[in-house]
Amino acid sequence: MVEFKDEWTQEEFLQAKKKLEKEGKKVLLIDIIAKPIEGADTTLYNPYELKEYPEGSVFVFYCDTGKESKERLPEFRKKFPDKICISLRGGRGYWRKTLRA
Repeated sequence: MVEFKDEWTQEEFLQAKKKLEKEGKKVLLIDIIAKPIEGADTTLYNPYELKEYPEGSVFVFYCDTGKESKERLPEFRKKFPDKICISLRGGRGYWRKTLRA
């Protein structure tokens, strides 16, 4: 069972993504600072496009440190009420290219 909380570490994100996608759910790593994470499949923050994803999709937002994305969770949850919104703990700065699910 995947636990949906305010923040996921990279490891939690990778494990949850694997499990949820097997169940047919869409899990996206959302870039809110226009700086993709090298070696990761990221989606640039675009509210109009993101609203088109199916209900129950999981959006994991990230910034450089994880602070801004966590602070903006209430905004994201209001904007995407039918999606699950989570922040990536430590943001882009803590992403390890060698860590894989």
